[in-house]
Amino acid sequence: MTEPRFTNWSGSVSCSPARWLRPVGVDELAETVAETAAHGGTVRPVGSGHSSMPLMSTEDVLVSLDDFSGVCGADVDSGRATVLPGTGLAELGAQLAVHGVALENLGDVDYQAIAGAVGTGTHGSGVRLGNLSSTVVGGELIDGRGEAVAFGEDAGGDTDDPLLRAAQVSLGALGVLTRLTLRVEPAYQLHRVNVMTHVDWVLENFDALIAAHRSVDFYWYPRSDLAQVRMLNIPGHEPDPDQPGAVPAGTVKTEETGPSYEIIPNARDLRFEEMEYMLPLDASLEAFRRVRERVKARHRARVGWRILVRTVAPDRAMISNAQRRPTMTIALLQNATLDHQAYFADMEPLLRAFGGRPHWGKKHSLRAPELRELYPEWEDFLEVRDRMDPERVFLNDHLGEIFGVETHGGRPRRQETG
Repeated sequence: MTEPRFTNWSGSVSCSPARWLRPVGVDELAETVAETAAHGGTVRPVGSGHSSMPLMSTEDVLVSLDDFSGVCGADVDSGRATVLPGTGLAELGAQLAVHGVALENLGDVDYQAIAGAVGTGTHGSGVRLGNLSSTVVGGELIDGRGEAVAFGEDAGGDTDDPLLRAAQVSLGALGVLTRLTLRVEPAYQLHRVNVMTHVDWVLENFDALIAAHRSVDFYWYPRSDLAQVRMLNIPGHEPDPDQPGAVPAGTVKTEETGPSYEIIPNARDLRFEEMEYMLPLDASLEAFRRVRERVKARHRARVGWRILVRTVAPDRAMISNAQRRPTMTIALLQNATLDHQAYFADMEPLLRAFGGRPHWGKKHSLRAPELRELYPEWEDFLEVRDRMDPERVFLNDHLGEIFGVETHGGRPRRQETG
């Protein structure tokens, strides 16, 4: 009999769990966790499998959240929505729109499930817009004992709740989410304009550009040295085109207006590998210049994929890569069928030299000794993690290396007898 095998979106991560379960309710999920904990085993949750790091890998119990999907309720006046963790971002926008609300922002793609997106600090772009994790104000999870634990507003707490600030970005290491309470906005339209210009114009006008628009990102094409600048604004709130640095001098490629959840994400037909680092905004332009020089000197002949640059507002999640600092992100991409390892390995030290923090769901080589230095509240997070999961039920080998603790490797330690 062939063992079930899980493979992630890009094809670079796979595992063969002993059991691949799809619980249909909180009680079944809690029972699964409690039984696995009693046998000394490991549980890892999985949503869409979009992460290119082995966050979900296990040889024991893999729990699919596919049946935890949908919007339980939303309210325009309170600005809150209750969402189940397996809900795909691609479906969530339309489901929220039925209630007249929308997420503050979305990422470059919407293939992820909401639990995985917030759990890894997935983000869009906008110097005044936080990542998806920053919109989490409450929720519930099943802890390492198989008990349901509410946090944040769901537990009568506030934004200072340590469990909330740990759960906002947790890598699934605190427990399995059963619901999320999100801060939402009244549903809104966006007008998107894509302009092609030289990257030198972008660098010379970057500060004015990001200040003028609700959201701006740009793709740099190494072989042509051109940049595609993507500007998104609520219709009627676009900047004055005569404002210095607000609108690129270049060719308009596309222009579109529609619901925010349709306008923000991009379609991706080709599968890719990605490494993304989050840099302090005040050091980011010099970092990009160094990236540009190195890619042109060493990698342009072999890497045809563009490089994506975005901004993110600071937040307070304990291990968010935008924690307490305005951030610019630089994402390197390579076709999933081509070698990415040499490219990423060469570029990573450069990004780290500028104080970069890696995106948790994308390729990186950092482990506990390096990561501990990047997060002021690292030990606080580990304290919360140990309290929620003292037997390390939710830690696989990768997470053990990330947090610097011994695990049982995602494999059952004891088998049931009798």
